[in-house]
Amino acid sequence: MRKIGLLAIFLSLALVFGTAGIAEANEVEIFSWWTAGGEEDALLELIDVFEENYPEYEVINSAVAGGAGAQAKAVMITRMVGGNPPDSFQVHGGAELMYTYVEPELMRPLNDLLEEWGYMDNFNEEILEMSTHDGNIYSIPLNVHRSNVLWYNVDMLEEHGLEAPESFDEMFEVFDALQNEGVTPLALGDMNRWPALHLFETYLAATLGPENYNALWEGEVGFDHPGVTEALELLDRTIDYVNTDHASLDWQGAAELLVEEQAVFTVMGDWAEGYFRSVDWEPNEDYGWTTVPGTEGNFMVITDTFGLPVGAPNPEGAEAWLETVASVEGQDAFNPVKGSIPARLDADRDQYNVYLQSSMDDFSEDALTPSIAHGSAAPEALMSSFEDVINEFITDRDIETTQEQLDQAASEYF
Repeated sequence: MRKIGLLAIFLSLALVFGTAGIAEANEVEIFSWWTAGGEEDALLELIDVFEENYPEYEVINSAVAGGAGAQAKAVMITRMVGGNPPDSFQVHGGAELMYTYVEPELMRPLNDLLEEWGYMDNFNEEILEMSTHDGNIYSIPLNVHRSNVLWYNVDMLEEHGLEAPESFDEMFEVFDALQNEGVTPLALGDMNRWPALHLFETYLAATLGPENYNALWEGEVGFDHPGVTEALELLDRTIDYVNTDHASLDWQGAAELLVEEQAVFTVMGDWAEGYFRSVDWEPNEDYGWTTVPGTEGNFMVITDTFGLPVGAPNPEGAEAWLETVASVEGQDAFNPVKGSIPARLDADRDQYNVYLQSSMDDFSEDALTPSIAHGSAAPEALMSSFEDVINEFITDRDIETTQEQLDQAASEYF
């Protein structure tokens, strides 16, 4: 990983000349991008646990709207560089955390706190590794999301006498049947750019398989691989089946098309499950799910974490917040509402619905592959380049040029 020394210099200057403001001693500012559907409800549940256990503190909920945190991340890095960090903030474990915050030395290690709380052995090792650099843990995993999920409206599928597909051939057969009946097969909402990359990465996981997909991020497999070509061909074919207003919708707007019976399927992470439940949809009655074709046995993983910034205005309050994030009580309050599974191994399975229990089972057995679109696999700058390339592809559908652009962008990092 390359050193981002400029950020560290800016931070040092900011600490010398002071921060933009000083929080009240009892205030703990928590920064996230959870403002929609079930995710906001889940955050409020976690805040309730914190304030009940630590009544001396009051949370300042500084959430910034925008799916996948594109806007929030820009605000966050500006604040960190400017020496005005919150007390704790949401960050995806993996490359996003390491390249953007850990390498520039903007975060405090948390090993001593985890040891003090007795929590060091309570987390899934692979998930904790996504928050670890040179033996130091820099953020606390709150949850585990799966991104390679194909969701569907149960009644609409049954109404047309169709079943959820298990292969790409079956998927396109089902899509053709729906389209011939005047029904939109697949809802996409790529107004915020990342959902198109999200869809592509699930196809990439299918065509490459877990081993080759993971090797992309070690520089051992290049984006000139035939599996990348095949994934782009699948994406090109899929575009013919999506809603015509996809560029004006976000991910939740696409999921809402299923609820309103205007589309049958959508590919999205299981935060969509939290949204479905927020509108009183029931699993296996109103919404169903399967893995994206070709990705059975492959768990495309995202973890939301919280860390302790250097220069946090209220480090004692931040530590209390992080203890809540790390606790069974906190994880079991948050995750059943969010539509995610806990990062801890000792959570109460009975508090999770049938979908989340099935996700727990798969997580314990499947190969893990990191998400590109959600900061786990690649640095933020590369993810942004990929977003540009794939969104341009959605319009021009030039497979050869797109693959060359992906390969060129990746070659600058791996």
